[in-house]
Amino acid sequence: MATVAFIGLGVMGLPMAGHLQAAGHSLRLHSRRKGRAAKLLSRPNTQWTDSPADAASGAEMIFICVPDTPDVEQVIAGKQGVIESAAAGSIVIDHSTIAPSATKELGDRLGRNNVWFLDAPVSGGEVGAREGTLSIMCGGDRSAFDRAEPTLRAMGKEITYCGPSGTGQLTKLVNQILVSVTTLGVSEALIFAKKNGLNLDTTMRAVNGGAGSSWQLQRLGPKMISADNRPGFTVDLQQKDLRLVLDASDGSNTSLPATSLVHQLFTAAQAAGHGKDGTQALFTVLEKLASTH
Repeated sequence: MATVAFIGLGVMGLPMAGHLQAAGHSLRLHSRRKGRAAKLLSRPNTQWTDSPADAASGAEMIFICVPDTPDVEQVIAGKQGVIESAAAGSIVIDHSTIAPSATKELGDRLGRNNVWFLDAPVSGGEVGAREGTLSIMCGGDRSAFDRAEPTLRAMGKEITYCGPSGTGQLTKLVNQILVSVTTLGVSEALIFAKKNGLNLDTTMRAVNGGAGSSWQLQRLGPKMISADNRPGFTVDLQQKDLRLVLDASDGSNTSLPATSLVHQLFTAAQAAGHGKDGTQALFTVLEKLASTH
């Protein structure tokens, strides 16, 4: 079993670190709030550290799961960052969703210290993190991926090597296009059903057995129907990811009309106070547009 660091114990990071602990790895933890680590620290072979540099010291693999590009840059290259203490030959594995260009730059900086860097964003939401069934999309050196894969399997069900540095992040952005546009489709379909007098629970049962079914319909549809906006993945985080998508699409001259539209509709959700709610809150925006609410 390895000594690993885990930096970032939020909604996703905490259960992911828990799976590494359950697999028998020794953990060195760091997060903005120490209280988040209390449950993990009550178990053997787990140590709290006061900075990312302290967490990385002596670790064979350093896992990062924080919200945005500036957060990852600070964790790796900021004051008392990972780069100060990560040992030659160790692997930094970033599960955050950040700009592919920043991933390449950080990988180059770590590489000059003979430290490997994998961009390994995840999909599956809080449920996937809790159940250890995440999809993990990895970019970076193939030999580093092969070393890390057995450890990643403690947290994920589908572990895919996508190619060189940055391709994991680009693949995650493909995922976010699919997720966000499908969420819009589910919202519109249920609004249509509601406006035409259908029983929404009956409609859900009928279409879930056919070609119209999707993860979003199965997981978010019931929450839309019951006005349950508790977050598995927040509107604010979805918007962050969509900004990354649109920035990358500008750089590659890719027209994404549906993604641009859903980004604007999520902006309306934020304006209505739903930024910290789950992405199913998009349904409430469409309810108002359709005058059903």
